[in-house]
Amino acid sequence: EGVAVMPDVHYGKGATVGSVIAMRQALAPAAVGVDIGCGMSAVRTNLTAEDLPDDLAALRSAIEAAIPVGFQAHDEPVNPHRIHGLRTAGWDAFWAGFGNLHAEGVAALESRARRQLGTLGGGNHFIEVCLEQGGPDAGRVWLMLHSGSRNIGKELAERHIDIARRLPHNADLPDRDLAVFLADTPEMVAYRQDLTWAQEYAARNRAIMLALLCNVLREAVPIARFDEPISCHHNYVAQETYGGVELLVTRKGAIRAGAGELGIIPGSMGTGSYIVRGLGNTDAYCSASHGAGRRMSRAKARKTFTVADLAEQTAGVECRKDAGVVDEIPGAYKDLDTVIAEQADLVEVVAHLKQVVCVKG
Repeated sequence: EGVAVMPDVHYGKGATVGSVIAMRQALAPAAVGVDIGCGMSAVRTNLTAEDLPDDLAALRSAIEAAIPVGFQAHDEPVNPHRIHGLRTAGWDAFWAGFGNLHAEGVAALESRARRQLGTLGGGNHFIEVCLEQGGPDAGRVWLMLHSGSRNIGKELAERHIDIARRLPHNADLPDRDLAVFLADTPEMVAYRQDLTWAQEYAARNRAIMLALLCNVLREAVPIARFDEPISCHHNYVAQETYGGVELLVTRKGAIRAGAGELGIIPGSMGTGSYIVRGLGNTDAYCSASHGAGRRMSRAKARKTFTVADLAEQTAGVECRKDAGVVDEIPGAYKDLDTVIAEQADLVEVVAHLKQVVCVKG
């Protein structure tokens, strides 16, 4: 039906990242990608910069101790009923849905999926403590994180992408990643059910991490209190109607920005993030960018920048400053302020945040 391109657009596997793809009665699973439901969560606190502990390195260590990062997982599955501040509704029904997943061979992955729930992962996923910049709330402390559906989302996606590529109606496509499922077919029904479950897994993963993160801050600063969290997917599918036509809208590295809806647009590990409010621009299928967007590949970043460059570009941020995260250096990303300015018709800025602690896997 149509495609909208966001100002953070860049090359990606399956589809350009920063794209909104609206289809009638079809879905391209490779466009959704393998990190189904990846997205952001953030919460504003009652604290200001002066309330934070002097030793931010100790705070980062406490966060890393509470929330596994990289390839790590919890030793035992997290019990959501034992996490202070986490909503407990729907967990039994959610896990019952695992038994109804269609993708072949995923039943054996349930134990890992349970232990990875409430974990960060690696790559561009992060946990941050941020300070609001400017305005009447300058110095206000925010917590923010970025993660998705972990290994189970990847496993589900790869199985369905492979099925789509082998369907006869996709045989003559110029690129196998354009393969689609069609409405009213068993393959589409199976994919949408698994996709919906994985998107919920991602949302619950972030909810657990945010609750654990709040508890870490509360332990460090007992007076800490928290507003209602903001959460948004940026790799997902939603059924929406435009011009009276019901569409399946794939946001590949894009957030929904309906009128009045709050969203999160992060930059890199040294440049901060924005909280935004959607303007409901239907030309963009009510969407906005999901971040600054990369301006070079990870391989090129590792060849271009050094650990010294990383330390310089993340000055003032308590974070990893080693070779393992050089590919996440701010210089590998587009200028966030420019990307925000280029979508003034899509969102309005609510708050500009700058990180003082950044955790990466």
